[in-house]
Amino acid sequence: MNANSFWLNKNVLVTGGASFIGSHLVDALAEKGARVRVVDDLSSGDIENTRHLDPSASVEFIQADLREPGIARNATHGMQFVFHLAADHGGRGYVDTHQAGPASNLLLDGIVFREALKAGVEKVIFASSGCVYPNHLQTDVEKEIYLTEDLVKPPYDSDNIYGYAKLMGELTLKAYYREHGMKAASCRYFTVYGPRAKENHAVVALIAKAFVKQNPFEVWGTGNQVRNWTFVSDIVEGTILAGERIHDGSAVNLGTMERIRILDAVRMAMELSGHHAEIKTLPDMPTGPVNRVADNSLAARLLGWRPRVPFKEGFKRTFEWYAASKNESDVRRILESGGLIDRKVSKT
Repeated sequence: MNANSFWLNKNVLVTGGASFIGSHLVDALAEKGARVRVVDDLSSGDIENTRHLDPSASVEFIQADLREPGIARNATHGMQFVFHLAADHGGRGYVDTHQAGPASNLLLDGIVFREALKAGVEKVIFASSGCVYPNHLQTDVEKEIYLTEDLVKPPYDSDNIYGYAKLMGELTLKAYYREHGMKAASCRYFTVYGPRAKENHAVVALIAKAFVKQNPFEVWGTGNQVRNWTFVSDIVEGTILAGERIHDGSAVNLGTMERIRILDAVRMAMELSGHHAEIKTLPDMPTGPVNRVADNSLAARLLGWRPRVPFKEGFKRTFEWYAASKNESDVRRILESGGLIDRKVSKT
């Protein structure tokens, strides 16, 4: 524990804190000495993600749906900081094919922000997304484009209802700061991966297919889609720094500037698994924007943040975690049952 930490003995709520990113954030805050309350309905999270915590860590877990009456009010009571990661979400398949579920995030975010204000919370740190960026800027894989925060402006063109809900969350927090003085920050996450992620996100889906020696190896889209996958520890570090250093509701990109094609990741997965297969592209499957990469210079200026884990290293770490913790028959069942689209095997 860092005894000189900004977070020492702070009362901190992490919504969605039993899921992928949220559980890593809880780990880091507990290590810094915060008193952490986790609220998670376990629709995509897993209580196993919290069981490794040191018994001496001050972490309280509440299983509940923040959209239900009174839950958010009780959760925010006595809290100084709220890291709001809870959301109805999934991977690309879910974002493209499900709109009603992500629409409930408008309700969820509104309730959490209102109750945080009423409870006198000092600051809300919101997990936003690269999905807020205009679709029309991300259509040409041949262009070397880096998305800067100021590109999110009227006329808005976000990625499905999921992206619009994240955008509305950002705008709401700016209004709360301007009109009520409640401090806030929004972190735009770009394609997070790492241990504890599930198979409906691209990196882990590719690792899963290599793990079970899928042949032909199926790739959604042409495989030429460009992403900047960002390792979870870098995302957590940036989120915590935003909690310390951004106050006015500004949004900041948290993403690498590495331009990685899906096919590049496929080849890494095959190399690590020793599996060599025919690659079968599926152009009719959901792909989303084909060229999404963050510019992270604002995070460097405001937070002193730069990603530490290059994709090749993070991919290897994730592969090793997956191979050590998964059972082949279970993975086959997930891949064959449509688990690459189902929200129930989801992210945050």
